[in-house]
Amino acid sequence: MHGATEHLAWPFFDDAHRTLATQVTDWTAAQGTEPLASSEAEVDDACRHWVRRLGDAGFLRYCVPAPWGGALPALDSRALCVLREALAAHDGLADFAFAMQGLGSGAITLGGSDALRAEWLPRVASGSAIAAFALSEPDAGSDVAAMSMRATRTDAGWQLDGAKTWISNGGIADFYCVFARSGADATGSKGISAFFVRAGTPGLRIAERITVMSPHPLALLTFDRCIVPHDALLGVEGEGFSLAMRTLDIFRVSVAAAATGFARRAMHEALTQAESRAMFGATLGAQPLAQAILGDMATDLDAAALMTYRAAWHRDTQSSRSTGVAAMAKLAGTELAQQVIDRALQLHGGRGVRVGEVVERLYRDVRALRIYEGATEVQRLLVGRETLKAYRQR
Repeated sequence: MHGATEHLAWPFFDDAHRTLATQVTDWTAAQGTEPLASSEAEVDDACRHWVRRLGDAGFLRYCVPAPWGGALPALDSRALCVLREALAAHDGLADFAFAMQGLGSGAITLGGSDALRAEWLPRVASGSAIAAFALSEPDAGSDVAAMSMRATRTDAGWQLDGAKTWISNGGIADFYCVFARSGADATGSKGISAFFVRAGTPGLRIAERITVMSPHPLALLTFDRCIVPHDALLGVEGEGFSLAMRTLDIFRVSVAAAATGFARRAMHEALTQAESRAMFGATLGAQPLAQAILGDMATDLDAAALMTYRAAWHRDTQSSRSTGVAAMAKLAGTELAQQVIDRALQLHGGRGVRVGEVVERLYRDVRALRIYEGATEVQRLLVGRETLKAYRQR
């Protein structure tokens, strides 16, 4: 596939990352092409299947630290990005299955008790348990501080009441990391706490399955007098917002990597089309305008990859905060990838919008990445604020 390995020579990586990239690329090539899942049951089964296969292959071990069955002493952003890029280039649902194991268990890694980590993180790493991250609400998406779900301390444990929506793996997860407001007088981001909730806990209901343009398990969850043990609290009471942001800071850059993987596959498909499509007595690729489009695509793809792996390297190796560079990577990676894929589809002409074509699937797959884990507009604000902060601290 075009450009699939050249970027690994960049100084952001060490030999372990390059070896991992080769391993996952070879593994995806051996998996073959999956049929498009359409029904809810097919999508659920396909996602469970990917989790099992990724666990059996050992790749989910990169979603948790070594003390609990992980591959490395700590979560490594470059490893996460290398894996997500390769998986996304192969199959969007494979990337989704991998990413949610990390994001869904991240709050346990950062704030769970030793007992909770010991019980669940090895299962995440092996693929025997499916994780979910429940942060967004019907009226609190980008504005997380507007959260209204309540957590009330009772003699029996914590009582959760409210709703969570757009929850990935909703309906198939074995557990949910749930964020709720627990402080009686707290406002804004203060007073938000995080809780571990097993699937099937009384009071937790999958109220609605949500169908989207790129199908994957997604649901609206409701909590009605849902009681969880006192030790289900993750981290310190009232510091759940910080825990959520720390989790997102780890995995946000990997969203840009997935977008880059989609774009890299689109570039490959566009080049194949340009070289094989007959046009005006030559090929599409012989036409100057097509060459200019391919030039724009190649430039955008390299820019996305550079921003992504610079941010991953920064988080792994630098002591300074990575919020600003992570936001830049998420912003640039997803927006540039959308442009690359749009141009690839255009080069395919009418064939590009036919359901089942690779570029048509990529066009649907990439769109949500500009929204979830912080929409483009939110990333722009983050970058602006971090830039001003750096200027004031000079």
